[in-house]
Amino acid sequence: MPGDYLRRLLQGLFACCALLVPRATAAQESAIVEQLAPLLQAEDSRSYNESLFQRTSTSPDSQVRRFAARSIGRIGDARGLAVLRRLLIDPDTLVRLEAAFAVGLVGDADGIPILMERFQNEPYLDSASALEAITSLARIGGPAVGEFFRSVLDGRFPPGVSDQPALRDRVAFEAWRLGDDAPVRSLLPLAADQESNVRWHAVYSLARLRVPAAAGQLSLALRDEVAVIRAAAVRGMVPAVVDSVELGRDGAASLVVSLLDDRDAMTRINALRTLGDLEARQFTDRIIDRLGDAIPNVRVQAATTLGMLGGSAAVAALQLEVADRSLPAVSAAALLGLARQDSAAFFSAGEEWRGSTDWTRRMVYARGSARAGRPGELLDDADGRVAAAALDGWASLPGRPGSVLLTTARSRLAHDDPVVRTLAAGVLARRPSVGDVAALAGAYSRALRDPIPDAALGALEALRAISNASAEGRTAVQSRFVTSAARPSSAIVRRWAGANWPELAGRWGASGSVETGRTLQDYREIVRRFVLAPDSIARPHIVVETDGPGTLEIELLGPEAPLTVAHFLTLVDRRYFDGMRWHRVVPGFVAQTGDPRGDGWGGPGLAIRDEINRRRYENPMVGMALSGPDTGGSQWFINVAPQPHLDGTFTVFGRVVGSYAPLARLTQGDVIRTVRR
Repeated sequence: MPGDYLRRLLQGLFACCALLVPRATAAQESAIVEQLAPLLQAEDSRSYNESLFQRTSTSPDSQVRRFAARSIGRIGDARGLAVLRRLLIDPDTLVRLEAAFAVGLVGDADGIPILMERFQNEPYLDSASALEAITSLARIGGPAVGEFFRSVLDGRFPPGVSDQPALRDRVAFEAWRLGDDAPVRSLLPLAADQESNVRWHAVYSLARLRVPAAAGQLSLALRDEVAVIRAAAVRGMVPAVVDSVELGRDGAASLVVSLLDDRDAMTRINALRTLGDLEARQFTDRIIDRLGDAIPNVRVQAATTLGMLGGSAAVAALQLEVADRSLPAVSAAALLGLARQDSAAFFSAGEEWRGSTDWTRRMVYARGSARAGRPGELLDDADGRVAAAALDGWASLPGRPGSVLLTTARSRLAHDDPVVRTLAAGVLARRPSVGDVAALAGAYSRALRDPIPDAALGALEALRAISNASAEGRTAVQSRFVTSAARPSSAIVRRWAGANWPELAGRWGASGSVETGRTLQDYREIVRRFVLAPDSIARPHIVVETDGPGTLEIELLGPEAPLTVAHFLTLVDRRYFDGMRWHRVVPGFVAQTGDPRGDGWGGPGLAIRDEINRRRYENPMVGMALSGPDTGGSQWFINVAPQPHLDGTFTVFGRVVGSYAPLARLTQGDVIRTVRR
């Protein structure tokens, strides 16, 4: 066949060309390893070493300079801005690109003039680096950046811009990060631009900013031919946008409801979510129809929305969904909806859940019972996860904690489950009392033996609240806790103290650096395997087999996140994830797993550092779940639709390859059979 012949000819040509490309000798590769390994070590320990970065940023090897730029950004030390300023004029395009990205990761306002200099003065940034500089400026933010963005959107480009349409497009896409400083008026016309990408980026920013001035453009975008634009626009039609304009909630709901029949599942999900926000009870029947949607998570969102709206028709539909066991995630959403709207119906339908041998069903009941008027049910459940859900449901009720909840929380500070203790301390932090100092100090000491840092952080938050509440509280906390508090081994706890309690951090000797437990040789091996190796090794593939939805194939991105990939593969090879649930699936957003507890609180007993990179959450990507910076462990997620607001915050360390179809079928509670290479 002619096609086969051409393919074989091209393969032969590529093979011949490859022979002409000089390959690094063993000695050359070893020299690169010796430069990259200390950079990876500094990055992992969050330790800025001036001499190291001065040396590597002037290396003759561009890969080393590129790696140095990225490491400075991840460490986040403003002292590195001087090095990044020099790398922004590096002769290598990829080095400039990484330097422009790293300035945004550092996040210091001193980075603004460094980036602006390259727009105004020669040597100007190349087009790709200029786009990355726009993202970094948006991450840093402030009025000066807002004014610069306004000038670009209004057509006043700085002299160093070679691709004006691309720069304007990137400004539109990143404008939402500026909040009150965003140039909304200048952004509005782009929502009707002829280019679909420009429209999508402008509509996304306007929807995220949630300003009434955008109501008209968002309304028009609901009818756009491009699905991702409709999905973004409908999510922007919320009360904060429509309440103060002529359209109003009813008018907005009349426009949104037509999207319940949209061919795009993400748009249907967002329409359901928005109708709940708009309290559009007049369209209850249309929402009930979506309980029969072919996409499982559309049904989950329909049940959730009905629980937000209430009414006799909604309650009747939810009762039927609770009784239907064909899709547990829908039944759970329906039961929680009944808890919001009809307590009698909740307790009638939930009695079977309350006595179930399945802890996940008892957990759902425990959360709902508090909202339905019986807070504290199942608080003494033998399973700590159920007890934690019961306390969390009670503590989440609106208003300040009452005396009964406070007494209950005090009695749970010595609970076996660390999450119960975390939640108990959180309750006491909301009503600071000197009388709780001794018990909270004891809870902190006990938490130092926990596999997760949450209970220690909860106790510290409560003690700090007491100290800040009164002079008496400050004296009591100082004498009964601060002077004798043991130094935690958790870098997360020490970092919290450094940011929130300087005196305590000073006593512990807390610093920005982290004890990683790795040797320089460990970093050498990681560099060889995940940075310098061929893609077949540095970008290994894994498969995730889930009961029901099917199998996903994932390519791990070693060169972009070598430490994360090395850690993740260690867990995979231990079969750590086998038998776990997808414990969090948010319709139209993410599917998350990796928690050995199964309720969202668990981890492997250690934390890894973030490896933020230039990969974006566009197509389904694999990201590390966090509870704050550098708190990754074993929980990870896949975005099921574009999520630009996650870019630059959560480490991207993989991407879904092959079919995305199983993602559409994943629902909360689905069990992973295995994750393997």
